[in-house]
Amino acid sequence: MFDGVDAEVRPLRGGTCHDEAVIVVTGEALVDRVTTSDGTVTDALGGAPYNVARALARLGVATEFAGTVSTDALGDDLTTELERDGVSLHRVQRVAAPTTLALADVDDRGTARYEFVLDGTSAPMLEHLEPIGADVDAVVTGGLGIVLHPMASTIVETLALLDDEVLLFVDVNCRPAVIAERARYLTELRRVLARADVIKVSDEDLDVLAPDLDVEQLLALGAAAVIVTAGGDGTEVVTPSGRIDVPVAPLPGPLVDTIGAGDTFSAGFIAWWTVGGFGRVGLRAPGALDRLGAAVAAAGQAAAVTVTRRGCDPPHLADLSSTWTHNPFA
Repeated sequence: MFDGVDAEVRPLRGGTCHDEAVIVVTGEALVDRVTTSDGTVTDALGGAPYNVARALARLGVATEFAGTVSTDALGDDLTTELERDGVSLHRVQRVAAPTTLALADVDDRGTARYEFVLDGTSAPMLEHLEPIGADVDAVVTGGLGIVLHPMASTIVETLALLDDEVLLFVDVNCRPAVIAERARYLTELRRVLARADVIKVSDEDLDVLAPDLDVEQLLALGAAAVIVTAGGDGTEVVTPSGRIDVPVAPLPGPLVDTIGAGDTFSAGFIAWWTVGGFGRVGLRAPGALDRLGAAVAAAGQAAAVTVTRRGCDPPHLADLSSTWTHNPFA
């Protein structure tokens, strides 16, 4: 059982300064129209990759968002919030289509269930991405980014050409309600996962993927690690050389809702790992399992803050405890 971020391990190279690590997050930006159990309806900026980009920037990482955003008022809100958090917009493409909507119903336990308004909207319209070279440390994608077309095809083709040094983190984040062609989805998912270094799946994702893909099959595609999240039951890290369990981080306050928690977890993991100086090669080096456990524990601490806030409101670095640091082994 792994229970903290103070493992006795060392980075493979010197710790990276905050302004040296660059993360590109690609996928959908949309608006969550949230209905709570008392009938209150509010709009919140979202989309899993969009949330990850904001969370990374709040954690002090140089972050670029690569996706399409509407030219309408909601699209302006989306780009304004990215800029406010410090996310670079130079890979953002504005399109004259209405903003994509996710209709989220939040129950009494704070759990959100989603439906999507997709046809003719902005998020799927990504038809081109700039090449991602060795000046980028890591790429994050997943969710609708590998479901909706033409965005999915664009992302799949771009990832196939990634530089060998670039770490790829994929949060599968299945949305079965929008998977119109399961066979096509699985084919493109496998193409992405064949290049992935770290794959994040929830226990619910695995239920959707069964019987076509399980944890062992995900590893067999080539990943160095599969991170399996199970809500309050904790997280399991599985690698070709072993497994480790990481308990859920204690909440710093009452639970409000779970919107953005998984996205904050993804950002926390990739920020801690990448800016800590471990990189792609560190995932397969001696001691990697302990380092992965430390990264997952740090990610859980970040996500624990988000669930105490309404909507996706990821923590800034200053909101986290003194044990959460980008380079704890320096």
